[in-house]
Amino acid sequence: MATDFQTAFWTAKRAMALASEAAYNRHGVRSGQQFILRCLWENDGMAPGEIARLLELSTPTVTRAATRMEAAGLLRREPHPTDARLVRLLLTDRGRELESVIDEEMARLSERALRTLDAAEREQFLRFLGEIRQNLT
Repeated sequence: MATDFQTAFWTAKRAMALASEAAYNRHGVRSGQQFILRCLWENDGMAPGEIARLLELSTPTVTRAATRMEAAGLLRREPHPTDARLVRLLLTDRGRELESVIDEEMARLSERALRTLDAAEREQFLRFLGEIRQNLT
């Protein structure tokens, strides 16, 4: 049972990662960066540490992703106005314009992944994922 669960979870996670990578790459966004973009769409100018806390990632992980995103023209760095040790991440016009495109990609990808589940099963599945997360933290 344990091996079956781990294998099923890993293969589903891998399939989602590959499908995500393909969907977001079409727009110059690497998988995972859509969550950083979402933070900035909601609150442009956040520091990497703030984003890291929201996404439950390490600050160096967000900083590395921001470096790649800056090179791709999705955001720019600016000194923090009150703390010289920090930088703020600000969306470029291109990064801002991707909001509706990435939202559509996320919706299509979620629908594709869950297409065989009805509404009640989807709700139950999300609850189960939340419980698994809670069990492991």
